[in-house]
Amino acid sequence: MRVNKLKEIYKKLLNEVNIIQSKNISHGLEHTQRVFKMCKILGEQLDVDMDVLLSAAILHDVSREQSNHAFIGSMKAKEILKKYDFDEDQIERIAQVINTHSFSSGNSPNSLEGKILSDADKLDALGSVGIYRAATYSQEYGRSIDDFIKHFYDKLLNLDKLLYTEQAKKIGKKRKDIMMQFLEQIKEELN
Repeated sequence: MRVNKLKEIYKKLLNEVNIIQSKNISHGLEHTQRVFKMCKILGEQLDVDMDVLLSAAILHDVSREQSNHAFIGSMKAKEILKKYDFDEDQIERIAQVINTHSFSSGNSPNSLEGKILSDADKLDALGSVGIYRAATYSQEYGRSIDDFIKHFYDKLLNLDKLLYTEQAKKIGKKRKDIMMQFLEQIKEELN
């Protein structure tokens, strides 16, 4: 598709996502916009279908509040994409990327676009932004400070081991180091 037409479609998709996506700060529109930007950065360095990647990035959390959100989101994305100028093959590929992006789904991405979306989503859970998101998620779901800290050890500090692309691994290492420093400091303050 032509670049200007795509930009217009991305704006329309973001508007739709803003209406239907969770209003929670931890998985809302700001998260989607950061994932989109990171997909752009990672995707431009690799030979990928940017139309598929960036459309999937915008739509990856449209069903975030549901269990198995990646699969349900991939189905919802198909419905949304039919309104725009995507052919059936693109729609299927975008849906597949969304279906395999999630850490908790247990599905591994089978395309480079899927790996990049998975990486971008995980990177947004690491570093300073990851700390912010973990804190807001804890507030949104009534977690105690002990549960907040436990979440780092149960999930967040393991995400760097699940990254696929070399560039994401470099970024992930830096962001994990920031989280480790934070955890040392918060433990010291709590003791």
